[in-house]
Amino acid sequence: MNKILLLGAGLVAKPIAEYILANNMQLTIATRTISKAEKLITKHKNGKSVSWTIDDMETLEQMVSEHDLTVSLLPFNYHVTVAKLCIKHKKNMVTTSYVSPEMKTLDEEAKNAGIIILNEIGVDPGFDHMTAMRIIDKVKSEGGKIREFYSYCGALAAPEVADNPFRYKFTWSPRGVLMAGNNNARYLINNNIIDIHSENLFKNPLKIEFPEVGKMEVYPNRDSLAYIGIYKIPEVETMFRGTFRYPNWCESMDAMKSLGLLSTEKQNFEGKTFKEVVAEKMDVYPKNVKEKVAGRLRLSLESPAIVALDWLGYFSNEKVNPNEGSTFDITVGLMLKKMMLTEGARDMVIMQHTFLIEKANGQKEVVKSRLLDFPVNGDTSIARTVALPAAIAVKLILEGKITEKGVQIPVSKSIYEPVLSELEKMGIKMVEEWGMPE
Repeated sequence: MNKILLLGAGLVAKPIAEYILANNMQLTIATRTISKAEKLITKHKNGKSVSWTIDDMETLEQMVSEHDLTVSLLPFNYHVTVAKLCIKHKKNMVTTSYVSPEMKTLDEEAKNAGIIILNEIGVDPGFDHMTAMRIIDKVKSEGGKIREFYSYCGALAAPEVADNPFRYKFTWSPRGVLMAGNNNARYLINNNIIDIHSENLFKNPLKIEFPEVGKMEVYPNRDSLAYIGIYKIPEVETMFRGTFRYPNWCESMDAMKSLGLLSTEKQNFEGKTFKEVVAEKMDVYPKNVKEKVAGRLRLSLESPAIVALDWLGYFSNEKVNPNEGSTFDITVGLMLKKMMLTEGARDMVIMQHTFLIEKANGQKEVVKSRLLDFPVNGDTSIARTVALPAAIAVKLILEGKITEKGVQIPVSKSIYEPVLSELEKMGIKMVEEWGMPE
């Protein structure tokens, strides 16, 4: 029986654990909070839990050496540490995280060890790669070319529960989402490279109508140009990857960035109220701070951003706690308090690819591909769409159906085709439309 080591027992772990145990594999879950692991393996004779933290490298090495494959759900900065142990003991590895530059340097060592370190096998990144490559490979097999490619994804509250002024709720800590909001971005439009500095990330979002959901906005996601090489489409003239949000989010985030409320600079908040923090950032007296913010941002008091900041608590007389940190930290704290998705409320994942393709005969047409996913059997949509591609990949690797070696992401047909086929059986499927006019 194949033995799997799962590092971490957060929200994504549940669908992975259930899939592995249901497919008659032995699972060890190693985590700081052992009660979470024990809850996931209840009534499964093939499961066991281990109390473990990342500073215990001796135990980690022993566990890696005793299992056939390690799935790392640890914070991304620990993946390379785990990967080096997997290479040392010639054990395969799976993560849902982006490939870091440090991870890339391990490619040759992993190949020499005869193992695969499969990264980016979640939803975004992961499902987006696989569903895009299925269309790209089909177009190329028929002699066509990809001229334009737009790809958008969003993990959101379902429409009926997107009921706060930000129109956003979190299924886990806001920290990662807010950190991504401090990124720069780069994309290609009509062969022109567009660089977007972090301070402008949320300005001028695209407006998209998504079927069954409604009006959405899209802001650019990281470096889209890197995917021209990853997807092997050097002929592309437009390449844009973006993130879906409901209206209100981009305006509100842009306002928070303009006010310095997403700054990671450490400062002392002792004795200060939230409105005093805002006033200090603006270098104004705290009285009537809401009106002063609206004036500085050239927004009305009824604008989504001002309403959102007021609702979040930034114009209140409440004291900031803790006394030390950054405005980024206190924004995370406020959002944790007021913007978490409550148990039983639905989340959703939406994704859309749009291609302009040029066929072998020179004719052009548009291809669209969409995903609309909601929770199933108690698993949030984001948990299952991140977890299940990884879980399926684990099974395929151990069955010898994925044979690539080295540091990989799921862009080759031998990986994406069997994973997508299995996901379709679980209702995770893009609906494709071909032959639309340019």
